[in-house]
Formats: sequence, structure tokens, C-alpha cells
Amino acid sequence: MLLELQTGPIPFSSASILKVTQINGYHLAYTPRVPLGNARTFMRKREFLALEIRTDNGLRGWGEVFSSPWAAAALIQQQLGPLVCGRSALDHGAIYADLVPRIGYDKRGPAMMAISALDMALHDIAARAHGVSIAQMLGGAVRRELPCYASGPFIAEGDDPYGNYPREIESLLSQGFKAVKPRAGVSPQADAVMAQHVRALIGPDADFMLDMNQGYGTAAARLAASLIEPARPLWIEEPVAPENLDGYAATAQATACAIAGGEAIGSLAGFDAFLRAGAVGVLQPDLGVCGGFTGYRKVAALAESRDIAVMPHAFGTAINFLASLQIAATQMPSRGGAWASYPFVEYDVTGNPLIALAGPAIQSNGCAALPDGPGLGMDFTPDQFEPWTVRHWRIEP
Repeated sequence: MLLELQTGPIPFSSASILKVTQINGYHLAYTPRVPLGNARTFMRKREFLALEIRTDNGLRGWGEVFSSPWAAAALIQQQLGPLVCGRSALDHGAIYADLVPRIGYDKRGPAMMAISALDMALHDIAARAHGVSIAQMLGGAVRRELPCYASGPFIAEGDDPYGNYPREIESLLSQGFKAVKPRAGVSPQADAVMAQHVRALIGPDADFMLDMNQGYGTAAARLAASLIEPARPLWIEEPVAPENLDGYAATAQATACAIAGGEAIGSLAGFDAFLRAGAVGVLQPDLGVCGGFTGYRKVAALAESRDIAVMPHAFGTAINFLASLQIAATQMPSRGGAWASYPFVEYDVTGNPLIALAGPAIQSNGCAALPDGPGLGMDFTPDQFEPWTVRHWRIEP
């Protein structure tokens, strides 16, 4: 039986408690209608962890892990969750400062992902306690509408991996998207031909990016970038593995196109090294990987000092998408040569039912409106995730 939870603002004298009394993990899974291909693999099953934190005041908040959900869940259950229970959700900064030093060597893996989900959920609760959005709690929204790009189409199995791209891109443009991000990485020559076809299809007034998903070595990435450049993509994403800083730098030197990356990096030191390599023009921290809202803001400040555009990577459920809208709304707009000012927000267009929980997202102007509700802007319930829940666990003091 579910607890009946309060969703409106509560008196501050009571909100000052907000003691964490329960942490629930919901392991979610679904099978895509067709396998989603990128340069390294075909995704035949997608899994996530939706993390719910409840407090003694009847408020709840949500966080998410999209990568390594089972490992992150184990760390929350065995190590991190018990350290959060009994503390006030208003102390999310102090909790973050307590948890990060405890994870030892794992500064970019499941432990940081676990902290990310906890931090997201605690921010959601703290904002709800004051009856405001996370964006307002963090200082206010600079924009009420955020430009979004379609994360897709994806590589298909068979002899014609890019064959469905024209039909799929036309459909996305008809839905209001003004920017699309096809997956690439079949071969440098095939990528270049595909990029030219995409540019011809969308015309000069729309934009596209190419995501190579770490699929190339340095030499192939350099060749692909140089061949793709005439099609004028906004950026080329993850051309090589994130650890290959020399490869990133070499690829950036081979093209005038911006190079993007950062979704796989968790620690501030990792982002600093990435930026010092001088290889990226677009930095893409993921709230579910880099430390939630607390970690993202640290990374954004680091990038701002170098005049590097920062925008959230989001390829999970509605939780991370809404969190990405909230954080992007607080960022100072910057001009990156696109149809709208950065930051953009990524939107999963693969038929993911868990992103659809956010409701109608993209407007005819290619933007998503910042929700008016408190916290993330929407109050989810476990029942909404039930059709995809394969396991549920609970931590209590």
C-alpha cells in the first residue's frame, strides 16, 4: 500500500526537518521495438534505476541511473543509502560533500552514479519543500523554453545501416524538431555520405549533430571528421573513447567542426583533464553520472572559465529529461552557430515509454517548456513505473 504523500509547499518551520525516512529503488526495463544501433553495439534491452526518496514530511523526490543501474543500486543499498537516511534533504550539499570522499577509487563509475541519483532526488525534495522548481531554487530560470534536439535516428541491422534515416528525420522535423542527432560510425566514408544526405534533407535552417559513440580509433576518427566537415554538423560527439585524450585532441585538430563529449565522465578532476586537453567545444555532463545537480554545477563552472559550451546529456527516463530541463534553464545562453542559443536539451525519440511519462514535450518551435510545478516539475508515483518495474527494494533507518 502506497503512502499518501503531500505535493504542495509546507511551512518552512516544518520543511527545515525533511528527514529522509525511506529510499526506494525501482529497476526498470523494456525491449525496444527494433534494436538501437550505434558504432559499438545494438541495444536490445534498456534498463534504468528510478530512485525515490521519502521524508517524514510526506514529500518525495526522484533521481535516476541510466548506466550500471544494478551496480549503483547495490552501492546505495549497502553503503550510501544508510548514510542518507535520517538526514535532512535540505542538506543535499553537505550530504554530497560527505558521500564523495567515501567512494575511494570509483570516481567515474557506479558509485558516482549512485551519488548522482541521490543528489537529484534530494534536490527534488528540497525544491518541493519550498514550493518552487529546482531551477528557481538554484537561482532562477534564465529561459522558460529550452531548445531540444532529437536523439536519433539509430543505425539499423543489415546491409543498409543508414537506409531509414531520411524517413525518420522527415518525421522528426514534422514533429517540430529543428535539430537531430543521428548515430554514426559505420565507416568514415559511409558517415560522410550520410552526413551530406542529412544536410540536403534538413536544409540550411535546421541543424544536425553526429554521435559516434566512442566507435573509432584516432586515425579513423580524424579521417571521418575531415570527410564530414563539408556537411557542417554542429558537433561530432564522442569520436573516440573518453580516456583517449590525445585522440580527442588529434580529432579536433583535423576539423573545424566542434567536438563534443563528457557523458561518461564522473569526477571533477576527470572533466578538468578533458578540458585541459583542448579537444572539446561542447561539454556534455550527464546528471545521472557526474554527481547530479551539485556535480553538474561544478562542471559547468569549470567549463565556463574556458568559454566552453555546456549542455546536459540525457538518454534515460523522464526523470533525467526533466532534471536536464531544470538545470539547462539556469544556464547563461551562449551562441554556438545553431538555430537557437545553447544549451540544448537532448530528447530520446526512440519510442522509449519511460521518456513519454514526461508528457508532450516538444512544441512546434523546437523547444520544450519548463514545467510550472515544484521540484522537477512533475510528481511521479511508483504506479506510473509499475508496467516496467522488474524489481523493487527499500531502505529504512
